[in-house]
Amino acid sequence: MPSRSKDRAERAAPAAQPAAAPAAPAAPPAAATKASAPAVVTLHDVARLAGVSPATVSRILNGTARVATDKRQAVERAIEQLHFKPNLSARSLRSGSTRTVGILTQEIESPYFARGVRGIDEGLQGSGYAPIIVPGHWNPQEEAERMRLLIARRVDAIAILGGQMTDAEIIEFAQQQPTAVTARSLQAPNVVSFEFDQFEGGRLAAHHLIELGHRRIAHISGMRSQADAIKRKEGFLQAHADAGLAVEPRLIVEGNFVETGGMLAVDQLVDSGVPFTAIFCANDQTAWGALRALQRRGLRVPEDVSLVGFDDLPQSSFMSPPITTVRQPVYEMGLAVAAALLQALGQTSQPATTCPPLSLVVRESTRKV
Repeated sequence: MPSRSKDRAERAAPAAQPAAAPAAPAAPPAAATKASAPAVVTLHDVARLAGVSPATVSRILNGTARVATDKRQAVERAIEQLHFKPNLSARSLRSGSTRTVGILTQEIESPYFARGVRGIDEGLQGSGYAPIIVPGHWNPQEEAERMRLLIARRVDAIAILGGQMTDAEIIEFAQQQPTAVTARSLQAPNVVSFEFDQFEGGRLAAHHLIELGHRRIAHISGMRSQADAIKRKEGFLQAHADAGLAVEPRLIVEGNFVETGGMLAVDQLVDSGVPFTAIFCANDQTAWGALRALQRRGLRVPEDVSLVGFDDLPQSSFMSPPITTVRQPVYEMGLAVAAALLQALGQTSQPATTCPPLSLVVRESTRKV
């Protein structure tokens, strides 16, 4: 056996080391291998380059005060040169403003509501406010849910286009931010409303047909739950009463404000066997469907049946034939809604914008009997 002294000597001796590898070249500085991350540009950087105070830059970004043109231009040049991106989240927390306007519409695909939304969007151009759009689908519970969603998103104001919510619900929601509402007359704090005379629109349409000599006029109404549909129908009936004419009840058929409803209603009218020489449709989309159904049934417009719509949507002027309709200035209403909300938010001192009244647009779908 090996001696203990030899064991101790072996343990004490250093272990043999492998030959050292050639030293690796020193790593270059990080800047030489990879471009350093760009420095974050701050509001102070913009102010320094523009030669103004940070407070001035903030006022220009927030649109909270008037600033001399030369200072504004200097700040805009500095922002462009530095590629400055404002921190919107931080600004929202500091100012309590998200620079957004909620729009509660009803149907995203509806050309009528699309016109109103477009008017609001263009009315907000240059204000620094952007729209957030949600649909309510003519369901009061869903509308209220979407209103709560917009409020939770901390929008600065809300526009409500049509809908089925009660006045009391709208007044309660409006306690939290400025609110504009269309298709109803509502007087309440923090609320501005816009309403067209739907009764007069229905009267105008029927009066036009009566003046052309029509005595048996059909009416394809909107849903009986819709206030606009009810008022247009009442105007239609009033025009007959003013002319001393009776209305055939079987010539009034309920539609649904869309093309399929117009088509089905025309089939029902023709199949009833009750004669008619003209149709007043509760809106243009109904008229488009009615036109298609009349043509499929071999009836010519206006030679056999005159046709009147309601809204004056852009597509109506491109139908064959172009459709006579009651013009509802929905786009202009959107502009007025945007102006009213900006005024309520203190972003403009311009007087409130007014909407033009309804008017009759006579095209080629109506003729004398």
